[in-house]
Amino acid sequence: MNSKYSPIFQPFTLKNGITLKNRMVMAPMTNFSSNQDDTVSDAEVKYYARRSAGVGMVITACTYVTANGKGFHGEFGGDRDEFIPSLKRLASAIKEQGAKAILQIFHGGRQVPPELVNGDVVSASSIPAEGEGKPVPRELSEQEVEAIIRDFGETTRRAIESGYDGVEIHGANGYLIQQFFSPHSNRRDDRWGGSLDKRLNFPLAVVDEVKSVAAKYANDSFIIGYRFSPEEPETPGITMADTLYLIDALSEKDLDYLHVSLMDFWSTPRRGIDDTRSRIEIIQERVGSHVPVIGVGSIRTADEALKALETGIPLLALGREIIMDPDWVQKIAEGKENEIITKIDKTKQHELVVPDPLWQAIIHTPGWFPGV
Repeated sequence: MNSKYSPIFQPFTLKNGITLKNRMVMAPMTNFSSNQDDTVSDAEVKYYARRSAGVGMVITACTYVTANGKGFHGEFGGDRDEFIPSLKRLASAIKEQGAKAILQIFHGGRQVPPELVNGDVVSASSIPAEGEGKPVPRELSEQEVEAIIRDFGETTRRAIESGYDGVEIHGANGYLIQQFFSPHSNRRDDRWGGSLDKRLNFPLAVVDEVKSVAAKYANDSFIIGYRFSPEEPETPGITMADTLYLIDALSEKDLDYLHVSLMDFWSTPRRGIDDTRSRIEIIQERVGSHVPVIGVGSIRTADEALKALETGIPLLALGREIIMDPDWVQKIAEGKENEIITKIDKTKQHELVVPDPLWQAIIHTPGWFPGV
């Protein structure tokens, strides 16, 4: 290995004492490839196993905690104990390759396709997402809100029983947790909405429930992370100032990491603060001394990873990059960083071990993957 890349391979110890073997993480990515009964498919197990040997930690695609939270066709379920054997298969496949296995848990809220939930699309308020043909969601009752919070806890228990090393609470990408925090989707006037502080209540209640369940059923080594999107394009919507308020609160919750959801590591704030630095640098400066931050977004080469780590961010996630090249990390370790593949090869589906539904999504999404 070229010694200049040694920072990528420095072990990192989380707040709970668990040590990751290096600074690279597999990002959570929807793959649309589960079985018809929402169990993990053989193709998914192979896909994850192929990508789990190099990174220190693998964060799975999201699993829904409530039946009406299923956000995608081909998404594996986590809302019932019957799914524990399915969840266990995936955890075992990841851990056998030497990576920590993290189950991402979520509720899709107003982003759920109506046909997956018999038309019962729900959210913080009856405000549809922007875009043509988006369904108008039903506003959740207070009792339903409290039930969903408990559901996050129950799926955490299932993750523990299934052998996962931790869970990631999915508060990003416009799904239900973010919908409660956003002034666009949350127009409530009860304790779950209204002021900025009240819009923060649902995300923090989910964190508290997950932590409570982990304290009851897991040992101190169980990892709990939280993923968030820094801003929203809608008006009204989450601003960078709102995000700093959110992460200030999250940094007091003794989480093991915060995971930023971005397409570009170096993207800058849209509004809310007067700062020309990248969002991730601002976030790292704000809370990095309290909680480790995972950065992500178009880190395609070893040199780009090195430059990103030089910002002080301790961990980096690979998304599309590790689909295009499952050996991304290993190639750097072997001094073959110049052989990293940075464009998708449409002839290599089987060699890349990519399930059919995900492959179809890749090749039919222009611009999403380099080379497509």
